[in-house]
Amino acid sequence: MIIKVPYYHSVGKEIEVFEQSYKNKIPLLLKGPTGSGKSRFVEYMAHKLSKVLITISCHEETSSTDLIGRFIIKGAETVWLDGPLIKAIKEGAIIYLDEIAEARPDVIVAIHSLTDHRRELYIDKLGETIKAHEDFMLVASFNPGYQKGFKELKPSTRQRFIGLSFNYPEAKIETEILVKETSIDESDAKKLVQIASKIRNLTELGLSETVSTRLLIDAAKLIHSGLPKRLAIKVAIIEPLTDDLDVSEALTDLCNLMI
Repeated sequence: MIIKVPYYHSVGKEIEVFEQSYKNKIPLLLKGPTGSGKSRFVEYMAHKLSKVLITISCHEETSSTDLIGRFIIKGAETVWLDGPLIKAIKEGAIIYLDEIAEARPDVIVAIHSLTDHRRELYIDKLGETIKAHEDFMLVASFNPGYQKGFKELKPSTRQRFIGLSFNYPEAKIETEILVKETSIDESDAKKLVQIASKIRNLTELGLSETVSTRLLIDAAKLIHSGLPKRLAIKVAIIEPLTDDLDVSEALTDLCNLMI
């Protein structure tokens, strides 16, 4: 079986930071907007380090039980089933908690003892403490741009990690990414990046999220496979950004002028 290497374009010293974080057994926090390459970066680094990667996409219902494990009924017996966090701890995998601030507070409490010198986890339902495998690594991410109130990470939690900030790549690199990921013509890739740059600067529209590199890749794929350019931009960029008809119409007019 041929294993495809995840494509990632380095924009700074993030690869070196990740390697040193792994080497020194320090948890790593990735900060940045949606679709800026955080998840792809983790996939790339897991492949580079030849490590198993377990990804948990956190949401408001994600609890510590979902991560640690639970008792289940199997036949006439009640047996314990390890959750993904326990598997990662035992096997020495990299666990990636994507959008960790979205998870319930008990998740943060549960990982505290894993993020300091102890590197262990107490399972109260079993009355056991598990020491993390030598190769275990904890990586988490969140978007500080829109997290509010209870979704904000507490300083006491943030200070248990070293941090890397992500943002959208500069135009030349983002164009290269689109061409590499989708095989779209470079001229079309440049136009998509120009559209993204224009929309990202339209702060007066009040968009909760802006054009991510991920959305550009989706649009590029549609264009490369034959969908008309304006329609591809409409369904892959504009529609995911807003439900407001006036804003959608304004963005559509803008994009149509640029492509």
